[in-house]
Amino acid sequence: MKGEDDVNTAREDEEADGSGEKLLGFNSTEEQPSGPRGQDSMWRNEKYESVPLNVKETDEDHSRGIRDALYPQTALRKAHQENERPKDAKLWPYFQDGLRRIDYVLTYHVQMPQSTHKQSSKSCLCCRFKREPKIPPAHEDPELAAQEQRLDYHDDDQRLRREEFEENLREMGLEMEKEEGTKLPGVGFVKIHAPWDVLCREAEFMKLKMPTTKKYEVSQGSNIVEKVNMFMQKVTAPLQPKVGENQTENEKHLSYPFSREKQHLFDLSDRNSFFDSKTRSSIVYEILKRTKCTKAKFIMGISSLLGSGVYTEAYPLHDGDIDGVNAETNDRKILYEQWASYSIFYKYQPIGLVRKYFGEKVGLYFAWLGVYTQMLIPAAIVGVIVFLYGCATVDDNIPSMEVCDERNNITMCPMCDRACSYWKLVTACGTARASHLFDNAATVFFAIFMALWATMFMEHWKRRQMRLNYIWDMTSFEETEGKQKSQPRAEYEFHVMKKSLKKEQSPKAGNVKLTCRDRMPAYMTIIVMMIFLIFVTLAIVFGVVLYRVSIMTALHMSSTPTFRTNIRATVKTTAAIINLIIIIIMDEVYGAIARWLTIMEVPKTDKSFEERLIFKTFILKFANAFTPIVYLAFFRGRIIGRPGKYIYVMGSYRMEECAHAGCLMELCIQLCITMLGKQLIQNNLFEIGLPKLKKMLRQRKIDKNHQEELNRTLHRHEKDHFLGPFVGLNPEYMEMIIQFGMVTLFVASFPLAPLFALLNNVIEIRLDAKKFVTELRRPIAVRAKDIGIWYTLLRGISKVAVIVNAFVISFTSDFIPRLVYQHMYSPDGTLHGFVNHTLSYFNVSHFQPGTEPMQPMHLGYKVEVCRYKDYRDPPWSNTPYEFSREFWAILAARLAFVIIFQNVVMLMSDFVDWLIPDIPKDISIQIHKERNLVVELFMKQERGKKYRNTMGDPSPQPLRSRPSSQA
Repeated sequence: MKGEDDVNTAREDEEADGSGEKLLGFNSTEEQPSGPRGQDSMWRNEKYESVPLNVKETDEDHSRGIRDALYPQTALRKAHQENERPKDAKLWPYFQDGLRRIDYVLTYHVQMPQSTHKQSSKSCLCCRFKREPKIPPAHEDPELAAQEQRLDYHDDDQRLRREEFEENLREMGLEMEKEEGTKLPGVGFVKIHAPWDVLCREAEFMKLKMPTTKKYEVSQGSNIVEKVNMFMQKVTAPLQPKVGENQTENEKHLSYPFSREKQHLFDLSDRNSFFDSKTRSSIVYEILKRTKCTKAKFIMGISSLLGSGVYTEAYPLHDGDIDGVNAETNDRKILYEQWASYSIFYKYQPIGLVRKYFGEKVGLYFAWLGVYTQMLIPAAIVGVIVFLYGCATVDDNIPSMEVCDERNNITMCPMCDRACSYWKLVTACGTARASHLFDNAATVFFAIFMALWATMFMEHWKRRQMRLNYIWDMTSFEETEGKQKSQPRAEYEFHVMKKSLKKEQSPKAGNVKLTCRDRMPAYMTIIVMMIFLIFVTLAIVFGVVLYRVSIMTALHMSSTPTFRTNIRATVKTTAAIINLIIIIIMDEVYGAIARWLTIMEVPKTDKSFEERLIFKTFILKFANAFTPIVYLAFFRGRIIGRPGKYIYVMGSYRMEECAHAGCLMELCIQLCITMLGKQLIQNNLFEIGLPKLKKMLRQRKIDKNHQEELNRTLHRHEKDHFLGPFVGLNPEYMEMIIQFGMVTLFVASFPLAPLFALLNNVIEIRLDAKKFVTELRRPIAVRAKDIGIWYTLLRGISKVAVIVNAFVISFTSDFIPRLVYQHMYSPDGTLHGFVNHTLSYFNVSHFQPGTEPMQPMHLGYKVEVCRYKDYRDPPWSNTPYEFSREFWAILAARLAFVIIFQNVVMLMSDFVDWLIPDIPKDISIQIHKERNLVVELFMKQERGKKYRNTMGDPSPQPLRSRPSSQA
């Protein structure tokens, strides 16, 4: 060590003597310089091969921070000793030696000098730096020189931060290899490898449960249950993906949190596969998160360095290529063929392999999406049956037959002032018949069915989630989750640091934290902004209402016959499309604002940040999607007044009213266009088009002439650089939660909603799978036991759906008025005369001045009395135009139905919830059995240890010494 210290001291003196030489570090792919200088460079890089964990004062070059593999002969010798063949670095994510796996990649911006900007060879760049002294030109612009000096200072500052951060990573035991501008100009790569000792140390710290050598038999329950399971396996065999993960195993490895003191419990015969690629990358990420960089103002973690531009990207690598002649079999290729393909949409998902490759959190999302889609099948079938029932009974529906009967000759009051004239009720025949398709006796049954369906879905998912927890060894995850929850975010640490500096305390003071008083400005801003955005949503809905009113008046005043036909259908459809466009645009705006508000709030942990972000985003997007629908369902046509005394807004705009058959048809149109349009546009434009467009823009930075050549020669870390960054699962969950709301909240008005959702989700699963496998960088494997706050939101929506559907049936549809008329007012107990019973009389002489029709003789005769839909006394009664007794009787029936429906359905849902246990019985037995086996295993090891000590032959501990880093 003393000799090396002397050499390093001499080396530092040489670098400080102003010679202008700067070592950039050679990659193993470039030509090595010959002579003494080349030997000196090779000697200087040899120390980056491996770093012992117990050596803290390792002699390293602090000005460079570069580790390269310059001894392929040594690497090959180590591979021969371990009987391991080096991997091709172009096909697999490995260092240039082909032995050490790349567990993580950091990228940064490389400022290319103007004189060498067009050169991509790194060896030439090194030679140019070494041979050309930095002599300024004789005639140099002072302003340009000052600007270049500022840029150089900024680049040097970021370089120093990188060097310190990488130095700290080496002290943590990580090994690195650096590449600058080899194929991608302006991009530098830091490839990180975690040796065996680092993996063991971090696995013990993270309490990762790893499989032991002990196996036990997994019982399938009773003989009947086992036979049923075997029968179902044979039936569903053609639907299973061919990945080798879908077969039910009769044996299972006993898992236990990894410990270096108990390595004898685990099967370490193949260290290369003991920690899979997702586990290795997650371990490295945990190290990156907690490694400090003091030059970055005491900011901790890689996230702060990414935010300040020290590094531009940080990501783990995919396993390999998915297509091509040289593509070898890997988990990514298997997922691409057996999961991310539209041709196998009918097959089950390989959830086990998804979890193995992407981690538990992503695996739970796709498992939940699969359960949700599977449960939509019975809901879609029942919804289609309800719709077909409406189609089959439309010709026998008495109210619609009365509307379509021309012999009734019912004259209706104008639908707008001045421009609109009187009209015949028979012209609403088509709307009345179409409304019966969705407003019939089966609608009530379907609403009850969907409420129970939501409960069954939640219970089924809880049982499925518990089974996955057992299979994935996550049953005791909550015991180790506390440490991860308590780890502060880098932004929180930064604000705490600023607060401590204001108090003139030490930056390491542990008693300083952000209080409610510190966050009070942020809380007030959040409350004001959320209220303001809700009012913005209401204003948008009000604007669409004004559009409908004004367009309807304009079309009535038009002299073109084409415009005057189908006015109501034209206004409905165009307004629904406008609503759809506004919803899609405002979704993106609200998502960005919600993130900004959450960042302003400065949550302490990542879990708290995610939950607060989800809650804000859900409130805004839920209000954005459902406010127009709530207006159509519960407010339109109920605050309009009556003929002669209408309610006006903004001076002269009369509030719009529903058609004679009610607003249910318009609500159905709005739901249909919103569901189909939102799903099609978001799937095709946002989830397919935008990622491809971003990828094209990233690839345009490379010369087109070298594009094909680069595609053939790029390494794995360079190919993944062109993929899109993984932004989390929140957008995917949010899209499905909004869809779940549309399926359950207003299903009484649109029984085909489950069918549309099912068709969308069948495509959505494969679309998301293709996006995860081919379009996005590999996400960090995050351990998770459940879907988190999303389950709470689902539970809340399913409870609210019962109340909403009760109000839709009671107040939006004509189900209750028909029921009351049939049992209280009908002379023969049928619905004959129901249409006439729902219409009130108005004397046209009572119109307010200036509101009567401009063409009163439009129908060819003088109208003295017109009809309008309401329950009011006639003008010749003692209380003209006041609410009649029928109105109050129907209102009482509606409220009674809401109360009875809500309580009965919720009672049934709670009974189903109580009836179905959350944990399957066989899983509960296996968990208990596993705990007993762990105790037996330790007792057996202790007895064996005592026996060996008694015989005087203590067991050796071969894993005390540091193993090879080529794991």
